[in-house]
Amino acid sequence: MTDTTRAASRPWPIFQSLQGVGPAAIARDVVAGLTLAAIAVPEQMATARLAGLPPQLGLIAFVAASVAFAAFGASRLVSVGADSTIAPIFAGSLAMLAATGSPQYAGLAAALGLIVGLIVMLAGLFRLGWVADLLSQPVTTGFLAGIALHIVISQAPAALGLRSESGDIYHRLASLWAVAPQANWIAAAIAGGTFALTLIAEKLSPRIPGALVAVIGATLATALFGLDREGVATLGALPRKLPSPALPSLDVEQIIPLIGLALVVALVAMVQTAATSRSFSDDGDDPDVNRDYVGVGASNLLAGIFGAFPVDASPPRTAATRAAGGASQAGGLVAAVIVLALAAFGGELLIKTPTAALAGVLLFIAQRIFRVRQLAEILRHAPAEFALAVITSALIVLLPIETGVAIGMFLSLAHGVYTITRARLIPFERVDNTTVWWPVSNREAGPGPSDVLVMGFQAPLSFLNAYEFRRGVRAAVLGAQGHAKLFVLEASSVVEIDFTAAGILKEVIRHARGAGVDVAVARLESVRAQVAFARFGVTALLGEDHLFRSVAEAIAKLAPDNGA
Repeated sequence: MTDTTRAASRPWPIFQSLQGVGPAAIARDVVAGLTLAAIAVPEQMATARLAGLPPQLGLIAFVAASVAFAAFGASRLVSVGADSTIAPIFAGSLAMLAATGSPQYAGLAAALGLIVGLIVMLAGLFRLGWVADLLSQPVTTGFLAGIALHIVISQAPAALGLRSESGDIYHRLASLWAVAPQANWIAAAIAGGTFALTLIAEKLSPRIPGALVAVIGATLATALFGLDREGVATLGALPRKLPSPALPSLDVEQIIPLIGLALVVALVAMVQTAATSRSFSDDGDDPDVNRDYVGVGASNLLAGIFGAFPVDASPPRTAATRAAGGASQAGGLVAAVIVLALAAFGGELLIKTPTAALAGVLLFIAQRIFRVRQLAEILRHAPAEFALAVITSALIVLLPIETGVAIGMFLSLAHGVYTITRARLIPFERVDNTTVWWPVSNREAGPGPSDVLVMGFQAPLSFLNAYEFRRGVRAAVLGAQGHAKLFVLEASSVVEIDFTAAGILKEVIRHARGAGVDVAVARLESVRAQVAFARFGVTALLGEDHLFRSVAEAIAKLAPDNGA
């Protein structure tokens, strides 16, 4: 039984990640929970502001997501909550449907969380974990770079002590340029200091809550020196009453525009969840990504019910949890209790918190997701894919984010399709003094029987490349006409064949035989391809006696004079 089969067949109890956790592990989880709470508090408040919502909702989103994922997720380490990767995606779109900060805007955000949760949960239940693999790494890197630039642009006014403007990216940049001379340099110093302290703390150890220390320091400085009287904007009083569970009161006409946006946000959440689960799997085991999708889906549903907004798995917080020695989701539950207490009773502590400090936290997050080293590596090894990353980043910055993300996804798929269409027939030669046949390294026919053509096709055969395959076979047969008697297709890499390709393969067999060249297939190892051969009639046309386990066997049987 495979790991996937075992994952599919075992029961789905709630709080699975807490099973088998002993007292020693619980002690480590308490420490990890304290660390996670220290990191999450400033980050969640900042992300809520990035989403155009009150900071307290970021804390509520984290609590709801932590409890739901602990109950329904599989990973012992993954931390779920408000995330700066998806917040800019839906914030810009919701701002076109309702005024930022209005009750309608908050209702749309909660409804979006419910829809995203339903999509991601269904993806897990129907075992659609493979969907996360549809985005290539260069496109994902470009996407994150574009999101990072959006964060910088959106947080620049708060970091400079200026009033934030709504509208598209061009309007906001123009407004920022116009009012830049009026910047409050005290606010800028707070944002810069928060950024620097958070960065230094992370370099020293991911367990050091640099963001929390910086935000507390900025809050104390504002209170002690009256910096708010110098024009430094602060959060002000937060609501003392926690939100009650309720469904958003929206009409169908208001919900329909959210569906397309929810699909984009859900796919991004699925990609990030899969990447996080795989990067922080227990002891290197293959993670149950589909179960984690159910956990993230439940997290979004619970966050939406409590009036928050879409949430996602967080690689940085997960890394901090592991670095702090976390052994299970008990650490996330400890953090949730601490954050809930702050949201319920600590509002007075946040009155003097400068918004510039939260902007500094987000600027730190932006530099972290702008992966300069990875972009440099892509440029060094794959310039064409680097161009794809740059285009994706530019699209996300210059267009509405959800449009840029959708086009980036299309480009990723198009690139994958393009790589399949580039497959070509390549000649094989026999390695001296062996029965092994190997691709000719210099693209020229190597030594071998003069009346036998051995060629390989190193990709699945589908409608995307079948016509090129036909051209290659016909050219090879035509070029060898008069002396070639046997054509052997080395098919070890043909893992699949579709209806179109099967029809063309049968046409190729008939054409070659019409030219006096027999056709054999060797090393068709894929079970799926073997089934397709039988189903589409390729085996019947070719003949069972023309399917071989090796090239040498095909030549020995069909061209016995050249079998040595």
